[in-house]
Amino acid sequence: MHKPLGQITLDNYKPLRELVFEALREAIMSGQLKPGERLMEVQLAEELGVSRTPVREAIRKLELEGLVLMIPRRGAYVSEISMKDIADVFEIRAALEGLAAELAAQRCTPEEVEELERSLVKISACAEKGDIQSCIELDTIFHEQLMAASHNERLVQMVSSLREQVQRFRQTSLAHPGRMKIALEEHKKIVEAIAQGNAELAKQLAHEHIENAENSLMEAFSEQQHKQEQS
Repeated sequence: MHKPLGQITLDNYKPLRELVFEALREAIMSGQLKPGERLMEVQLAEELGVSRTPVREAIRKLELEGLVLMIPRRGAYVSEISMKDIADVFEIRAALEGLAAELAAQRCTPEEVEELERSLVKISACAEKGDIQSCIELDTIFHEQLMAASHNERLVQMVSSLREQVQRFRQTSLAHPGRMKIALEEHKKIVEAIAQGNAELAKQLAHEHIENAENSLMEAFSEQQHKQEQS
């Protein structure tokens, strides 16, 4: 059972159906609505403070994005994440982020290096406090800055298309015991290689960073499955 969703705050610039869609999508991305959980229109409508119609429309749109699975005569469910899904996404991500780090080492400006270093300081402060949610948000920003430093718009667009799928994994990966501090050290080494203009090392470190994130996520999912089997 998920924690109740908060009521929608009306925004004059967006239609209600769009606000409901964004609220449900965020709940899925953050893990508040968990993989395999059934989406009950009446319950969600009450929690969001809206009628069932925009909720129904939002669920259909989420199905098109692959975040929701509609099962005939059973209803709508948050899509499960399979080990194959994880492997496919991280395989692509490792290649793209490795390329981005390589290009950043060749093309980034001193100002961009400073932005990356500032992000690391902020992540470190949140990690010390044990503020995982803020770490996740800042980690997302760090990777966006790294992409931008590649100065390759096509590459940025390709990684952006993966972002929604990656966000579903990031919560589980970074929350795994010890992963946040390890990831921070990996980030520091990547930025150092970029600052030194060592393109080959930056590429290698970024690739390894994504592979380590995948391994951490696989371990977390295996542990969750083991607990479920025992309960």
